[in-house]
Amino acid sequence: MDAPPVQPSASARLLRQADSPRQLLVVTHYFSTHRGGVELVAAELAQRLASDHGWRVDWMASDVDALPDHLTDAVVCHPARAWNVFERRMGVPWPIWSPDALFPLWRAVGRADAVHLHDALYFGSAFAWLFARLRGVPVIVTQHVGSIPYRSRLLRFIHALANRTLGRLLLSTAHRVIFISPAVCDQFSRFCHFRSPPTYIPNGVDSAAFTPDGRIADDPEIVATRRSGRRVFLFVGRFVEKKGLRILHGLASLFPDDLWLLAGHGPIDPALWKLPNVRVVRGQSGAGLADYFRAADLLVLPSVGEGFPLVVQEAMACGTPAMVGTETAAGCPDARSLMIVEGIGPDDASATRWARRLAGLRADAEDLAVLRPAVARFARENWSWTRTSARYAELLASLPVPSARKNRWP
Repeated sequence: MDAPPVQPSASARLLRQADSPRQLLVVTHYFSTHRGGVELVAAELAQRLASDHGWRVDWMASDVDALPDHLTDAVVCHPARAWNVFERRMGVPWPIWSPDALFPLWRAVGRADAVHLHDALYFGSAFAWLFARLRGVPVIVTQHVGSIPYRSRLLRFIHALANRTLGRLLLSTAHRVIFISPAVCDQFSRFCHFRSPPTYIPNGVDSAAFTPDGRIADDPEIVATRRSGRRVFLFVGRFVEKKGLRILHGLASLFPDDLWLLAGHGPIDPALWKLPNVRVVRGQSGAGLADYFRAADLLVLPSVGEGFPLVVQEAMACGTPAMVGTETAAGCPDARSLMIVEGIGPDDASATRWARRLAGLRADAEDLAVLRPAVARFARENWSWTRTSARYAELLASLPVPSARKNRWP
């Protein structure tokens, strides 16, 4: 699966040098201010490719959030006017771009030496792929997620069909495909015939922010809970169905003496559960979020339909063990022995199974304490944005030079 990148020819390298700085177009469904894992990864890669590897980056995404303000000047954000109705009403993050966003996308593809798509099924990804094909610009795709077991049969059918049609088309024709999880790669390999062998590149972690050596969240309720010997359980992510909010609701009800911190945002509001042991934490990221990771005894993430969530890596980098589903654990087999793994089924019995496992961990806190230095060490040794961005830079350097005919078009 992880073949070494094909080296560019001498003529290609000379052309690249003559045309430097190289121009990369990144397309995502949202900007990083939406605070989803895919968008945060896209921002980190764009920033590092620009600052460390000499690329100039156009980043195009939906205009439903404020623009990121922490990026280098070499990364230019282009908001696309979009309707976000599916996420607001159904928790499905699939914004629809306005027709007047397509011409700027066409122009951005024409300026690019390469197009980088994050996940194949989004509206902007599909049109960016089409325009790149028409303009002779090479495409790489980072595929973060595979199948998503929505509770709705209709949504499950639509998503599976989209993966086997549009997803198959994009991934089979892209010059390079990167998977952040071997489990997701296995899913698509069953029906995709890749143009070149797909590559597994795990996401990195911001080791400056997410470290076990730091303060914990300065919150009286957290301090009182820890001093009393009760547990602090943490969830981080969007408040949507696939993140396991139904299971979390059940767990918080079954363990009323422990503090449940739910950090994120979304169409489901845990504050409406009216549980006195549930605290909703909003607007935290980076170092501020790391304070909550370090304060928690355990990250509880009963999510499905993901590759390997970035929040698991961030928690482990802070020395916080993670309890995840079997599907999530398959996203990083080398770390499975360091995670608490429990199955997630389509029925409400999942909460009961998770509660039984959690009760055992809660009764013997030593099991979790012993894990903390081991998970922090694993994260430090295996997840580095420096290494990850360097591998992406190698893949981009291996791409063919765009067809000269693109320059004759608007």
